[in-house]
Amino acid sequence: MPVTTVTTVTTVHTDLLIVGAGPAGASLACFLGSHGHAGIVISAAPGTAETPRAHITNMAAMECFRDIGLDRECIKMAAHAESMQHTRWCLSMAGEELARTYSWGHDPHRKGDYEVASPCDGHMDLPQTDLEPILVKRAVHDGWTVRFSTRLLRLSRNKPDENMAEVQDSLTGHAYRIQARYVFGCDGANSQVMRDLGIPLIKKPGQGKAVNVLVKADMSHLVENRRGNLHWVFRPDKEHPPWGWATCLRMVKPWTEWMFIFLPQPDADLDSVAIWFVTEEEYMERVKEVIGDDSVVPQILDVSSWWINETVAEYYSDGNVHCLGDAVHRHPPFNGLGSNTCVQDAFNLAWKVSYVLSKKAGPALLKTFSTERQPVGVDVITRANAGLRDHSSWMKAIGLLEPSRFQRAARLAEFDDPGEKGRRRRQEFQSGIEQTSSEFHGLGVEMNQFYSSPAVYQDDEEHPERPAAKDSTEFYQATTLPGSRLPHAWLNSRVPGAKLSTIDLAGHGRFCLFTGPGGRDWKSAADEVSKKLGIQIGCYSIGWKQDYEDVYFDWARRREVDEDGCVLARPDRFVAWRSTSMIQDCGSKLEVVMRSVLSLE
Repeated sequence: MPVTTVTTVTTVHTDLLIVGAGPAGASLACFLGSHGHAGIVISAAPGTAETPRAHITNMAAMECFRDIGLDRECIKMAAHAESMQHTRWCLSMAGEELARTYSWGHDPHRKGDYEVASPCDGHMDLPQTDLEPILVKRAVHDGWTVRFSTRLLRLSRNKPDENMAEVQDSLTGHAYRIQARYVFGCDGANSQVMRDLGIPLIKKPGQGKAVNVLVKADMSHLVENRRGNLHWVFRPDKEHPPWGWATCLRMVKPWTEWMFIFLPQPDADLDSVAIWFVTEEEYMERVKEVIGDDSVVPQILDVSSWWINETVAEYYSDGNVHCLGDAVHRHPPFNGLGSNTCVQDAFNLAWKVSYVLSKKAGPALLKTFSTERQPVGVDVITRANAGLRDHSSWMKAIGLLEPSRFQRAARLAEFDDPGEKGRRRRQEFQSGIEQTSSEFHGLGVEMNQFYSSPAVYQDDEEHPERPAAKDSTEFYQATTLPGSRLPHAWLNSRVPGAKLSTIDLAGHGRFCLFTGPGGRDWKSAADEVSKKLGIQIGCYSIGWKQDYEDVYFDWARRREVDEDGCVLARPDRFVAWRSTSMIQDCGSKLEVVMRSVLSLE
């Protein structure tokens, strides 16, 4: 059945309009499509991303893709984990290496933390240029109409549930209107939707402008013994242009395509430098310096610039218009949180829109999107900018922050001193490198997201507030406290078959209730409430001779309820409620909980 109908020459009608086809908009279309809903996606861009801006994909985002079966295609397109095992500090790619650290879960002391946190196999390096086509293809197959080269001119509201978008086809110049019940602003840092809604932004002073230079260069021979997807390259003893003071070199395709991220000199006024007048020859000269091997012949593919922002929207929703992704949170790429947060914004919102559209939930459920995700946005922009600032210690130690080349060269020379002066410098540098561990092993900031909203039932909790351990940047705390991510535990059948995660049992557009031996009545309650409310509640008993065996006893250690208690997970696999043990009239209680979570009167 078509998802749109044309009633006049100039107006198109749809329930769902997504503005923007980047990671936020395209993933939202995929997640809504998995619920059986489709509409229109418009994008001012002529197609999917031309440059690989975002690239790190973490386990929290992969679990979202896993829910709809897109994880395998993402894994197929991504660089292998061995390409991501280190971050390095060096004088050039061919030259001396000063330090390296394990990255993205590869530290031998941290690997176990990642393995117990999720069924997904750690981080992947999946450039935005490869991710977006995967998402758009899936959205189109699910019935979405995707219109590139289509710019939103303005958004207005006739009624609370009637939004009018005036758009223009950039190829023909033809302007028309799209009337939509729901509009989703996924149109990036210069969001027209945000401007038209007048949603205020919380801004902190920016830290300048950085330049991205996309380069084709075969450096396979240079990284054979230096595997890693991030390389800090700097020469304190040399002069460099203010736009190219230090370089974070990022692998795009092993090992032939690279993004040279040129960071500005601190306090440099790049507007007065007019970086848009820098010639390709000047960029090429700096690229060759960073490579340090004349046998490598680089080719510049693209040059772009971006502001180092620390910005988040005060709220994400206004009536039936919801904004997500870079439209509402803008920050540097440290910790690799950008596109991952976009995907999780979309995953949180999609099931709520679906339940409201299908009348399985009250409209108030959609208000919890902003309530839950805006604090996450605050945490993300704060952490990403802290990640940038964490690098100042090693920069200071090595002399990069000294004002003159001679001072920097003198500081660098002190490292060779075998006595106290050199020892102090070397210790300072080591301490500075170690300070960056929160960027490269930030499992906590990725997985400890905690929701407190009417879509989480906390009335039965003695201490419903976010545990202090969940504020850890580096370490994930598995807990079934309502508002937390459902813990992962590997399960199996009595006669061993393929192992299965609790994450795989939950999700897929439905609520899921977990119990154990002695919790048979919870199954009857779930069936009863499902029929009464017209929703689906999957129910599984885990334990001795139950539906699934807790073969490693991991679920027993993480469930935090008795065998006859229960844990209720939402469709986005966040814990909605739990009962420590069996209770009388458990069906009535479960109904109360479900009505509360779904904003049903």
